Amino acid sequence: MTARIPVTIIGGYLGAGKTTLVNQMLRQADGARLAVLVNEFGALPIDEDLIIAQDDTLISIAGGCICCSFGSDLTAAMQDLATRDPAPDHIIIETSGVALPGAIAGSIALLPRFSVDGICVLADCAHARALSQDEYVGDTITRQFADANLLLLTKADLVGTDALDAFRTWLTEHWPAPRQVLSRHGKVPNAILLGQFSNTSATATGGHHDAAYASVFLDCDAAVDAQTLAQTLATSETGVLRAKGFVDDMSGRRALIQIVGPRAEVTFPDEPAAPGLVCIGLAGRLDTDRLRQLTHG
Repeated sequence: MTARIPVTIIGGYLGAGKTTLVNQMLRQADGARLAVLVNEFGALPIDEDLIIAQDDTLISIAGGCICCSFGSDLTAAMQDLATRDPAPDHIIIETSGVALPGAIAGSIALLPRFSVDGICVLADCAHARALSQDEYVGDTITRQFADANLLLLTKADLVGTDALDAFRTWLTEHWPAPRQVLSRHGKVPNAILLGQFSNTSATATGGHHDAAYASVFLDCDAAVDAQTLAQTLATSETGVLRAKGFVDDMSGRRALIQIVGPRAEVTFPDEPAAPGLVCIGLAGRLDTDRLRQLTHG
């Protein structure tokens, strides 16, 4: 069976910082072949130093990444990407500022070659709360937040500490399910956004992000109820933002667990890897002792 291509949807209202974020994601691809899909190139200018070639519909980016426009036919663009050789390791869909990412995720779920890896919605710390009360755009913003697995807080440098705390409290009161991740200048590890990390590595990311995030590699040397474990990781107070890896299920099969915020997925691939689970979260909030208890039966 051909492995499904994971798809991450990046949403958020106009001006929330999606362009900055996607360019940062391409900069830290670290060998992964990322494909970015946008409505039109004018909506997502790729930084010039990343571009090695381009035509009317496709930009080739250093490191094997590409950016494609899909206009009004997202499905056709994705099917075209699936036929490329080699196929992308991961697809990023940057939605328009007024799109509802949950609707896009629902459409992708119907396509046989792809799986929705997660929905990340950008929340502008300086303007989102006021805009959510707007007669014309408020409903769009609140519905975007409701679709999110991860809420990425942007433009925090434009507000003071008290205002940021108030904004986070407001988000939690109205949308308690998605995990909140603070971003400054679009700098968030791809391991948080894409889950493009190995289940044999305990490193979340490199460089300047290390102080903000922590990771733990769990050996998973005992059989567990994979579905129960996944739900516990996604909903309990363990501090997990992302998790990915294999465990031996009580059924005797080896299960792949993937966690994105409160979203948990368990599958049983035809060719599983060795047991091991990487959990990533905010530094100081990842409860490694509890995680080890959960994965050792």
